Amino acid sequence: MNLRLDWCSHEAAKYAVMHWHYSRLMPKSKLARIGVWEHGAFVGCVIFGVGATPELCKPYGLQSVHVAELVRVALTRHESPVSRIVAIALKMLHKAMPGLRLIVSFADSAHGHHGGIYQAGGWIFSGESFGRYIVTNGKTEHPRTLGSRYGVGGQSIPWLRRHVDPSARQVSAAAKYRYLYPFDPEMRVKIAPLARPYPKRVRSAENGTAAPTAGGGVIPTRTLQP
Repeated sequence: MNLRLDWCSHEAAKYAVMHWHYSRLMPKSKLARIGVWEHGAFVGCVIFGVGATPELCKPYGLQSVHVAELVRVALTRHESPVSRIVAIALKMLHKAMPGLRLIVSFADSAHGHHGGIYQAGGWIFSGESFGRYIVTNGKTEHPRTLGSRYGVGGQSIPWLRRHVDPSARQVSAAAKYRYLYPFDPEMRVKIAPLARPYPKRVRSAENGTAAPTAGGGVIPTRTLQP
């Protein structure tokens, strides 16, 4: 099997996310982008968000420079197991940023994901996270998305009702399963008490990647070449 991972451009990563990830949203934080090629063809990317939010590191007694989040696994049709692709990406990330001690990722139950790729990779399941979304003009979006669009007031219901949609409202988000991947034995021991039994598959959908799309494996633009 001809599998190769390498650092890729923002344009290549965005193409993969927009075409092959269910969210169709490219993260805006500082990113580490790793492209995936099979038989010389670009088939997607794995994206880590480095130091995205202070809240990500606080529960583990770490500084933001020591924690990153696996924010996207965007793949079209491919032959290699996703768990293997993620494992290689983790090794590349740690080699490039040896100060990292922990990776956090979430599987979104609202899209039928239970974290199969993390379970296959030996990640630690530490429980569920519940967030909130905001509905404006009939569209449900994450507060961070609205904050990026409208500025400081974008996450405030009163502000949104005054300036965007009089009917803006907050809704509860479906559970997200939280997984942890420690890079060193000391960190593994530290987070071991957080471990809980793996959740089972919630629907027929698999792992956290986008459903395969037609035309996968071709190289649409030169930016997708290694």
